[in-house]
Amino acid sequence: MDITDIIKPGALEGVRVADFGWVLAGPYATMLLGYMGAEVIKIESRRRIDEQRIVHRAGVSDNVDASSNFFEINLNKRSVTLNLSTPEGAALARRIVAQSDIVVENMRPGVMDRLGLGYADLAKVREDIVMVSISGWGQTGPLREYTAYAPCFASFGGLAHMMGYADGEPNTGTSAMDARSGTAAAFAVLMALAIRRRTGQGQYIDMASGEALSCLIGDVTMDYLMNGRSPSRDGNRDAIMAPHNCYRCAGDDQWISIAVGTEAEWEGLCDAMGRPAWTGDADFSGAYERWRHQERLDALVQEWTSAIPAEEVMHRLQKHGVAAVPSFDAERLFDNEHLRERGSITSVEHPVLGERQAISPPWQMSATPPKIDRYAPLLGEHNDYVLREMLGLPDDEIARLVEEKVVY
Repeated sequence: MDITDIIKPGALEGVRVADFGWVLAGPYATMLLGYMGAEVIKIESRRRIDEQRIVHRAGVSDNVDASSNFFEINLNKRSVTLNLSTPEGAALARRIVAQSDIVVENMRPGVMDRLGLGYADLAKVREDIVMVSISGWGQTGPLREYTAYAPCFASFGGLAHMMGYADGEPNTGTSAMDARSGTAAAFAVLMALAIRRRTGQGQYIDMASGEALSCLIGDVTMDYLMNGRSPSRDGNRDAIMAPHNCYRCAGDDQWISIAVGTEAEWEGLCDAMGRPAWTGDADFSGAYERWRHQERLDALVQEWTSAIPAEEVMHRLQKHGVAAVPSFDAERLFDNEHLRERGSITSVEHPVLGERQAISPPWQMSATPPKIDRYAPLLGEHNDYVLREMLGLPDDEIARLVEEKVVY
């Protein structure tokens, strides 16, 4: 990021978010809003710790401020600790909402209502509030109270059935499914904010993660509706293009993705591989013939790539106009020169974890650049800011609330 971008306002400068999200989809949505300049206040509690604070790839930690998982999805936020199960805790949360523009939550349907924090309650304290509830299956319907993690709504949404090899089980993917749900929620919030700016009216958004994922496979659903076919898993292969696969390269667990869509790209592949005669091979004479004989073609391409490092394969093919890129692991991703030059990696100093690297916001906007300007908050780090500065509580009142574990 250019140094001048640091002082430019974000697109959501002046917008405040009351973040009741936890685990992943909700926190990811609010982090995106924070990237755009919104002030995000994460409302959490020691009574029910966000599991991302204690569970991460290295195992379970007793230190609630030392989780890399929590760090990754809560950048640019403040933290206040309120025990929402107490009437006073819920009342303080409503006072925060009264000074906010957006509410994001991803608790099980009905929980916010029981806490006195449902949309009907919050609209009384902030009439034009925009509120999104993210859940696995939505706020209505027979499955509304069923538990959901990412593998579940990836399966329900239809993606899992499409991913994996033909002779293998459905691939439920990773926590990226939560991030996709969170991204859809952030998009809906931006729409609602734009409408509120035009009409002065807030609104409630009921977003089911399974349905958000179904929207990503429109070609599949259309195929079923028009042709009665229900496409299934086929590994890395495409319904039309060939070669279209991920091929092993020289080195340990090194791979490259190659996709050829046009005759010019096919000829470029043959030239790059030093196999110009393939353009006259009857098995490869046209896209359909290449697709019909893709097993033979994949074996030939694999034989060539397996002797060459992945990045060298990329450069050779790209010089001939062929789409080819290595399949990066995290180490190669963070060391990538292209991403470094574009400012796609941001260094963040965390008081417990030390200096960490984070993937920068995915949009580079010239006038209102999104940015990472603070680490994920320590638990309750901003109690003083929220309770004293925002809500105007006196010191003795705050001390009582702490003593009675309302602020907890």
